[in-house]
Amino acid sequence: MRWESFAAWGATAAARNIPLWQVVLEYEMHQKKRSAQEIWDRLAQVYAVMRDAVESGLREPRQTPSGLVRDTGKKLAWTTRHVISPEFSLLIAYATAAKETNACMGRVVAAPTAGASGILPGIYTFLEKHHGVPRSTIYEAMLIGAGVALIIEQKASIAGAVGGCQAETGTAAAMGAAGIVHSLGGDATQVFEAVALTLMNMLGLICDPVAGLVELPCVKRNGSAAVIAAAAAQMALAGDTAIIPVDEIVVAMGEVGAAMDSRFKETALGGLAATPTAQAIARRIWTDPSAIRREDLPE
Repeated sequence: MRWESFAAWGATAAARNIPLWQVVLEYEMHQKKRSAQEIWDRLAQVYAVMRDAVESGLREPRQTPSGLVRDTGKKLAWTTRHVISPEFSLLIAYATAAKETNACMGRVVAAPTAGASGILPGIYTFLEKHHGVPRSTIYEAMLIGAGVALIIEQKASIAGAVGGCQAETGTAAAMGAAGIVHSLGGDATQVFEAVALTLMNMLGLICDPVAGLVELPCVKRNGSAAVIAAAAAQMALAGDTAIIPVDEIVVAMGEVGAAMDSRFKETALGGLAATPTAQAIARRIWTDPSAIRREDLPE
């Protein structure tokens, strides 16, 4: 039942004349020893948690003791100055709001990880609210996303400590891009191209959490990753391709992650975490938390 490449996944679906999501559904039924209805019911439960993470993030205060998270989702949802369309701004707002829920110890779905837990909720909520995508189709998109993550996990990594942020937010964005294409009527080839285009544009992204907290730049990257996913999906639906096959891109992603210096793999020793400002923040947080002053942190 298990497949090890996008090519094999696509070939299985084509040979049996079934959609990509059904291949994953049957895999889940086999692995979990559950009925199809039980899988659908579980997907509904998971999506409810995702939606709640978005909605509570936009409704309730989302500020962490460190001061590194301060209602980014609300700011984006309420702004009246738009570089992009107001609706597209809400995609970013949904993703950041859900990730802020994670940073504030709220309930989230680690899809595929807690560090990337805002991307899929943001994308799925956006599809339902602004494209009228029915929940049954969202659940199919979730199955396709699971298939994407399964392959990446085998061929590269979905953990920041192993492959950098490309492994976490990159994988989540690829899962989301695949879901967007499926939800808007794309075929299997376009789904895979969306994954390829997403990973191509997130290749090499490091994991450099300030003060070792999954707050900054994590929340911001969840928002931008949702945008990259949407851009990749738009290109794929328009008939554009990544040129490089998706399976080769995943192998390249694994090679980049393996070659990445340990400073850039969730250790908070390099990148943004090593900047003077980040180091000062870390000292205040870990040496004397009571000394943290909001006015010392830029808005």
